[in-house]
Amino acid sequence: MISNRFNFYIQFSQLLIGILALGYILYLGQDIILPIVFALILAILVNPIVNRFEANHLSRVVAIILVVLLTFIVVITIVYFISSQLGVVGDALPQLESKFNQIIDQLIQWISEHFHFSARTLNKWVAKVKSENIGDGTGLIRTTIATITDVLVFVFLIPVYMFLFLYYKPLLLEFIARLFPTSQHATVAEVLLQSRKLIQSYLIGLCIEAVIMAGLNSTALLILGIDYALLIGIIGALLNVIPYIGGVTSVLIPMVLALVTKEPIYALWVLVAYSIIQFFDNNFLVPKIVASKVKVNALISIIVVFIGSAIWGVPGMFLSLPLTAIVKVIFDHIEPLKPWGFLIGDTMPSIYGTIFKLRKRKSNL
Repeated sequence: MISNRFNFYIQFSQLLIGILALGYILYLGQDIILPIVFALILAILVNPIVNRFEANHLSRVVAIILVVLLTFIVVITIVYFISSQLGVVGDALPQLESKFNQIIDQLIQWISEHFHFSARTLNKWVAKVKSENIGDGTGLIRTTIATITDVLVFVFLIPVYMFLFLYYKPLLLEFIARLFPTSQHATVAEVLLQSRKLIQSYLIGLCIEAVIMAGLNSTALLILGIDYALLIGIIGALLNVIPYIGGVTSVLIPMVLALVTKEPIYALWVLVAYSIIQFFDNNFLVPKIVASKVKVNALISIIVVFIGSAIWGVPGMFLSLPLTAIVKVIFDHIEPLKPWGFLIGDTMPSIYGTIFKLRKRKSNL
């Protein structure tokens, strides 16, 4: 009995150390790993189009080049539109900042009068927050340049990786097959097939949801007369792709903009409009288009989103859910790991689990 308990502690410690080591490696190697992961997911997404082109008597290389170029053009168009619109917002940034500072001063005065806080202390705290997040301007410029550089690296690296993944697909599949004995090939093929379908259906669902949400957000903001409605609506739809957290952030941005550029009541109207849109999204779009493809419960989803954020930042928040869904597919096909796949999934058992049912039956004997 003591020996079994000791073995359990050893195995648990090894598992915990392995998970921590994997997380540390993923964190250190994010500049290398992230473009590869994004490229692999996009390659899986566009692979049916490559197959369709090949079926129309195009050579594989030409088909892959056409699909990668088409994907690259779509991404560049979206990035160019957002960056050009951000440039327009940047021109009005001094006026927006001045108005925002006035609102902060009024808020400090109101808090000081009603809650008896020292206005001087509050002003010091606000100044400290601004200095830590903005700095002297030089740091902001360096951060902006670094961010643009990272985006450009991603934009130009991912198509190269996509081409290589699509071109060497037979080699990679054969490599995976040789890792396992012939008796396990059927199971491995089933895992790969389910993972491919999951990624394709999930990403297509996200794209459909993002387009619908961008239209609804922009329409609501245009009706309310909020500045930069189209840009804010599209940014909100892209943020909404991040599970749970993105939806909250997408509401805060137009509320702050409405507070700065219009009367405070408009911020409330934005909140009402976005609440209605979010209700429609959470109860109709997500269950029908997105969540039906990924069988991960809400508790695990929130946990992995924060873990993804800690390891890879915003890209990690986006990748966390599909990667977790793939892990669940793998767990569901390995007998010792099936309980963990059940824990990740969204199948809800009865309120009394198997253990408690057994205990209840024994108590009735």
